[in-house]
Amino acid sequence: MRAERIKVALAQVLPGADIEVLFAQAAAESADVIVFPEMFSNGYGRYETTPSGRAAWIEAAEAIDGAFVERFRQAALRHRIATVVTLLERGEEKPFNTALLIDRQGQTVLRQRKRHICFFDNPEDACAAGERSDVTELVTAHGSVTVGLMICMDREFPDVATDLMRAGAEIILVPNSCALVDDAEIGDVRLAGIRATAYQTVTCMAVANYPEPKDDGHSVAVDELGHVVSIGPTEAGLVFAAFDLTRVRETQKQEWFRRKR
Repeated sequence: MRAERIKVALAQVLPGADIEVLFAQAAAESADVIVFPEMFSNGYGRYETTPSGRAAWIEAAEAIDGAFVERFRQAALRHRIATVVTLLERGEEKPFNTALLIDRQGQTVLRQRKRHICFFDNPEDACAAGERSDVTELVTAHGSVTVGLMICMDREFPDVATDLMRAGAEIILVPNSCALVDDAEIGDVRLAGIRATAYQTVTCMAVANYPEPKDDGHSVAVDELGHVVSIGPTEAGLVFAAFDLTRVRETQKQEWFRRKR
């Protein structure tokens, strides 16, 4: 059965937040999925700019089947809600900036490694880049929906969104860590870019960002025509957004030419 709607909870919180409380709040609001900000396992923290500092940061990378991810698996299973958990993923040579989509049964159904890493800056100069993007059919209590993932700066390049669009994405879930509205140099250009990407690909987007003082909050959800469905404040909390998937699918049919590139 295809879902007629999907409700997303954007966890605009700092590392150390009580995920049990957040999952319970999201489930109480009948959310289908809860999305956490980028690299939540270490708060997207920088490493000390010494060889030993860099080595220690890499050494702290998490295994996909480790205790950090397991906490989210168990919470998803307990509260019967899907989640996007993010982590510095341990790699053979370099770690990855990774997002996992875990379904309501606690199973990983999609893994995305950030493709457009900030190779020019600490900490991602220590990371390897991902190479591809896929979608999956996420089964929720209301039916299934085609979901893709991208991570932060992946938003700012057309190839990731185009790959997900061509694969049939109906909604893209985006863990994030940067100012979305109040950037000192570019203002709300990133928000404008999110809206433009949604419009160009006829795909809904939901972006989970860190609150102040780390970033500027403003976790945001936009529909398939780039309209803002919901946007958060600057402080910590859950931001909810519901998408009408029946309308999304009809719009995608009407705007077929945007998705046939």
